[in-house]
Amino acid sequence: MIEVVNLVKDYGAFRAVDHVHFRVGKGEILGFLGPNGAGKSTTMKMITGFLTPTAGTAFIGGNDIRKKPIEAKNLIGYLPENGPLYQEMTCWEFLNFICQVRAMSLGDIPKALDRIMDVCQLESVRHKPIEFLSKGYRQRIGMAQAVLHDPPCLILDEPTDGLDPNQKRAVRQLITQMAKDKVIVISTHILEEVEALCSRIIIIDRGKIRVDETPENLRCHHPNYNAIRMVFRDRETAANACEVLEYLNSVNKVDLKKTTLRVIPKDKTDLRQTLNEAARERGWIVDAIEREPVSLEEIFWQLTHTDD
Repeated sequence: MIEVVNLVKDYGAFRAVDHVHFRVGKGEILGFLGPNGAGKSTTMKMITGFLTPTAGTAFIGGNDIRKKPIEAKNLIGYLPENGPLYQEMTCWEFLNFICQVRAMSLGDIPKALDRIMDVCQLESVRHKPIEFLSKGYRQRIGMAQAVLHDPPCLILDEPTDGLDPNQKRAVRQLITQMAKDKVIVISTHILEEVEALCSRIIIIDRGKIRVDETPENLRCHHPNYNAIRMVFRDRETAANACEVLEYLNSVNKVDLKKTTLRVIPKDKTDLRQTLNEAARERGWIVDAIEREPVSLEEIFWQLTHTDD
């Protein structure tokens, strides 16, 4: 549904986006990540036709956003960062206006408004001016205008920015409900959100794509993937186990900290069965043998951290 082909955006001598290329299919939720200034929002603006690329293009449902902008935009629901709303309008007035902008037939508008009020939980503020609503409700209205015409493609830039935990949960549930029948691209700084929602991750840095993987495959690239934490009853047993495990062919490295061992495998294999057998054979009393999860935050930092 979405194909991004070698997008480039230059501002004078500065290249904000540098030959970005990817595809997203129906049913995928793509997390589009990167540090501030990496080119995320600029890329999303070019995909939706908000910005004209210096080079390259994007296809939405086969429609070139540069050659067939109206056809392409009809297939997109776009929530920009800090989505603009007409503050003096009521919630209903604004969404009714969006229906007319989308050229929906007059007979379909009331049904569409009732549906979206229910889906985005806006009924209680239907007739309240937007300027008097909380950030959470304004964000929901922004989401409502993006999905009002039931588009197959959603481009969401920081959809939960500034929301409290309950509001974030509600937005995530809404995205999950819609994901089965749509293509969804989400830009966010909240890595727990990526873990909760996304089936695929792209990390962009300095305008270039650094990673395009599923969350689990991304973790596989980390040098400490499948590291095992072993907790012993006493230091002496832990120290003895450390010496023994260092000589196992499947172990790359063992770190000892008091009564806890951290065992790094060779070839990133799962060592839990091997370590259980070693403990049983030697009579070690072990309180825990468990995998240490590799956080997306740590991977993100490794890929995008720079000292300059």
